[in-house]
Amino acid sequence: MNLLDHTATTYPTVTKTWVDAEFKVKTVEHGAELGIDVEIVTKNPQLKGFSMVKRRWVVERTLGWLMQHRRLVRDYEARPENSASMITLAMIDNLAKRLTAETTPTWRYG
Repeated sequence: MNLLDHTATTYPTVTKTWVDAEFKVKTVEHGAELGIDVEIVTKNPQLKGFSMVKRRWVVERTLGWLMQHRRLVRDYEARPENSASMITLAMIDNLAKRLTAETTPTWRYG
């Protein structure tokens, strides 16, 4: 719930969020109080084995992008603030690569 509070105050334009099945009805109600539509994403219980879960690919893709930055592959940071800063820098790098249409990670071969 602290994350919803932080999101509502820091990013007032956010109106929808998707959460894992571990979140309960209290989270949905709290989001409604903040004006955020909280949707619980669950796996189809009738399917056996692996199945795609709606919107989960967004999280997996983002984690994959972050893992291309060496310092984020392991948990080197002792303080959460430092870790958050490294994630911010990695996402800035990813966005800059998109804006400049750079396709080759230049730091790997040089």
